[in-house]
Amino acid sequence: MGASFSSIDWQVGDGWQPLIDAWRAGADGQRIEALLKARVAEGAVIYPPDPLRALRLTPLTNAKVVIVGQDPYHGPGQAEGLAFSVPIGQKLPPSLRNIFKELLRDLGQQPAMSGHLVEWAERGVLLLNTSLTVEDGAAASHAKKGWESLTDALIAATARDPAPKVYLLWGAHAQAKAPLIESAGQGHLVLQSNHPSPLSATRGPVPFIGCGHFSTAREWLAGKGVALSWALD
Repeated sequence: MGASFSSIDWQVGDGWQPLIDAWRAGADGQRIEALLKARVAEGAVIYPPDPLRALRLTPLTNAKVVIVGQDPYHGPGQAEGLAFSVPIGQKLPPSLRNIFKELLRDLGQQPAMSGHLVEWAERGVLLLNTSLTVEDGAAASHAKKGWESLTDALIAATARDPAPKVYLLWGAHAQAKAPLIESAGQGHLVLQSNHPSPLSATRGPVPFIGCGHFSTAREWLAGKGVALSWALD
């Protein structure tokens, strides 16, 4: 079935840790912990193996771009704790194929050999799904169970930090997070388009294909003295 979840390591290091600890002490954190424990005991296969991986790879102090996803991939071996990313050797999901297509159109960047986006995460691109776990073959099975209050708090924390950031909000679900960013009043750049899914990538009002978000983010950050590379091996 591929790697699946058994238990969560809640230690994510400085920056994110106070938010994690406060959320775990509250009702939503306790509800998620009880849900995961019960479902594992019942034999459910849960992905990804490390739900907090994005936070470990991209500390709060390193975040320069935030890409908001929705739900982890629910197929065997796909989800790896980073929005849109899949492990080396996995077939590219359709949305990720369109992300690479837009990188080629926008920057002339040839598609990577795999859909493994760890290099982005290590360079400060926070790849955050709003729900952090899912059950095998059951899309959105852990949505609206409590994760969203944590991921909203994480997004709000990035927005309160004054270091310049670009938010790439693709699709209505991600765009719903815009008020969390704008209310912080730090002057971050918020870019919005349709989702890269084949169902919406070329449709209006703002098609993903042609949005130019990758070059816009790079140029805006460069103007703030912050380097950003989208290159992938």
